[in-house]
Amino acid sequence: MIQCVPYNGTVTGAKVRVVTTGLISPAGLACDWLTQKLYWTDDETNRIEVATINGEHRKVLFWEDIDQPRAITLVPMKSIMFWTDWGEVPKIERAGMNGDPTTRKVIVHENIFWPNGLTVDYDAQLVYWLDGRLKFVEVMDFDGRNRKTIIKEGVNYSFALTMFQNKVYWTDWKTWSIHVYDKTSTAPPKEIIHGDYIPMDIHVWDAQRQPPGDTPCRHGNGGCSHLCLLAPYPPGYSCACPTGVKLIDNMTCANGPQEMLILVQRVEICTISLDSPDYTNFVLPLSGIKHAIAVDYDPVDGYLYWTDDEARALQRARLDGSRQENLVVTEVEHPDGLAVDWVARNLYWTDTGTDRIEVARLTGASRKVLINEDLFEPRAIAVAPEKGWMFWSDWNEKAPKIERAALDGSSRMHLIDRELGWPNGIALDLVRGKIYWCDAKTDRIEVANMVDGKDRREVISDNLPHLFGLSLLGDYLYWTDWQRRSVDRIKVTGNGREVIADQLPNVMGLKAVRLGDVKGSYPCTYNNGNCSHLCLSRPHDYVCACQIGYELAADQRTCVVPEAFLLFARKENIGRISIENGNNDAVIPVTGVKDASALDFDINENRIYWTDVKVKAISRAFMNGSDMQKIVEFGLDSPEGMAVDWVAHNIYWTDTGSKRIEVAGLDGRSRKVLIWKDIDEPRSLAMDPREGYMYWSDWGSQACISRAAMDGTRRTVIVAKVGRANGLTIDYVQHRLYWTELGQRVIESSDLTGKERAVVISENLEKPFGLTQCLDYIYWADWKTGIIE
Repeated sequence: MIQCVPYNGTVTGAKVRVVTTGLISPAGLACDWLTQKLYWTDDETNRIEVATINGEHRKVLFWEDIDQPRAITLVPMKSIMFWTDWGEVPKIERAGMNGDPTTRKVIVHENIFWPNGLTVDYDAQLVYWLDGRLKFVEVMDFDGRNRKTIIKEGVNYSFALTMFQNKVYWTDWKTWSIHVYDKTSTAPPKEIIHGDYIPMDIHVWDAQRQPPGDTPCRHGNGGCSHLCLLAPYPPGYSCACPTGVKLIDNMTCANGPQEMLILVQRVEICTISLDSPDYTNFVLPLSGIKHAIAVDYDPVDGYLYWTDDEARALQRARLDGSRQENLVVTEVEHPDGLAVDWVARNLYWTDTGTDRIEVARLTGASRKVLINEDLFEPRAIAVAPEKGWMFWSDWNEKAPKIERAALDGSSRMHLIDRELGWPNGIALDLVRGKIYWCDAKTDRIEVANMVDGKDRREVISDNLPHLFGLSLLGDYLYWTDWQRRSVDRIKVTGNGREVIADQLPNVMGLKAVRLGDVKGSYPCTYNNGNCSHLCLSRPHDYVCACQIGYELAADQRTCVVPEAFLLFARKENIGRISIENGNNDAVIPVTGVKDASALDFDINENRIYWTDVKVKAISRAFMNGSDMQKIVEFGLDSPEGMAVDWVAHNIYWTDTGSKRIEVAGLDGRSRKVLIWKDIDEPRSLAMDPREGYMYWSDWGSQACISRAAMDGTRRTVIVAKVGRANGLTIDYVQHRLYWTELGQRVIESSDLTGKERAVVISENLEKPFGLTQCLDYIYWADWKTGIIE
């Protein structure tokens, strides 16, 4: 950083931080005492910059053809500056203090190796400089002419120098000393101070080293809105703006950058203005970033949003780094792609851990799973709110693809599914109706129609070793490359490639944005489309939607907590559907489901439980899909039936493979085998905790329905002549037992002792399987038709 301290010649005040960000290795520092400016060099960023004396309105002056700039000195009376550069091509340069490239000139490039310090004799208009490798001190005029070596002896590893009257002073790293040489004397240099440390820079504190003078910048700041910089030509100054901001009328700066890149570099996020040619990156003052991947921007409120894979979170902050906050931190495994719907005020993201695409409000509220089927490794995501579409890439090793769907997850289709490898970034061009993508395996950037995926062509494939992020702004595509550690751009026509920034470690995603007002009127724009929670756009209309646990009321606008709903297992997922409204079908966002069989719930803790015959485990999760746990995962063969005792807080299950009925606590502990003798193929299970009985069906050679006390005792067959009975459920009010019969294609019932047996439904049933009851209705799922009735 750059700091300052007040000093009155005897007493030093408290330190004040002047420049604290964007510095890597600041080397030289010089003060323009006439206009109150600071100039400095940075030999890591390879830049020369200027700011006001208190660090404001910082601007990069020179950034090209600079290797390792070291010392810098100013001559405000002439409006010029000098600096040394000891990179691969060592040199000393001169330029106007306003940074005008036409004033820049190399004045020394021969007989030079490590040019370190330099200083100016203002009266004689001479420049003194030293070389740490060649071990000399030289003098020359302001044009680099009339070079003369004045000191060759006693110069070991010189670093910095200054002068006062007829004497030249310098520091030496080898001797840890300060030396002096009298130009009017023939005596050799002498050591005047020897310390216990390595001396660095050196200056003489005297008014003669900063002679007074008048400049155009001292009068009303020269009429400049921000920086007034001295220039070596009439009118003696020029107005300038902070880096990245345009100068509008040669005097007034725009109100910040108009176009910029937002770039993720793993543990930090920076911005690069596209309004100025230096493309300087500024790191935002954010904290706690562990492994950010994707970034997007909301042009309405000025927030940037990003995913953090290691923190397992979605976060946001203002564009200046303020108001940083977590948005989504639960049930997130590996958040990857991210996209902002600025119209409906929604946030979309992909998760390669849960293999889902989700949506929430921009505040993180009203979270909903949109797509969780047939996703293998969803990566980038982009939205077109104006069209009602979203697009995403999927790294499926066997069949990588790019897909499109409406913003509510409907109308899903494969857009590109051939000749893909590792499709990474996606960018949308709504003006031309195109989708662009970059592929880290084929090393290409391609384009196709966003409507049908046709008219596919290559944009560029040269020198793209590992593409990652992609963004579009105007006529340019911008991308990051992991291997080249760079940000490049090219016109959408494939011409005019340009390196924006290089030598960037850990480059990830990026977003090119145009700041300012956004225009357009869409149904979700005003009053959230009259939706109480989520307003999701579609190509020709929109729909209201609810977060998990809520359902739409009859007005199709308002989300309410349902009094009752159906839970159902659908092989690789678990869903819920409203009893009142069949359109309120939602997938509960649980992961790792392969072949769910039995399903039950505990209303006390608002948890669901299920068996999985492929995973051979019993799992549970809260009703919103959070806190998923495998509570039994060892010693299971084919857990087909399961039921919860909500009174004693136990879980019972049947295992057709091991031919047992077992019980455990709701957390899977205290496991015990209850029935293992004279049981063949135990299947469905039902509990009656109030009466202390359990019921199960057996598909074996002596198929039957049995009853026993809940500790496994007092076992008896209550229905002997039955086929493949399944879906056992109890009407606790009428004290009746219901079941489906796959072979006979009927639904039957009896009292709880097996008596008063009756056929309830016998027509239009294909393969009735699951069954439940609520109030005066029974509900069943048909294995063959896939319908719940």
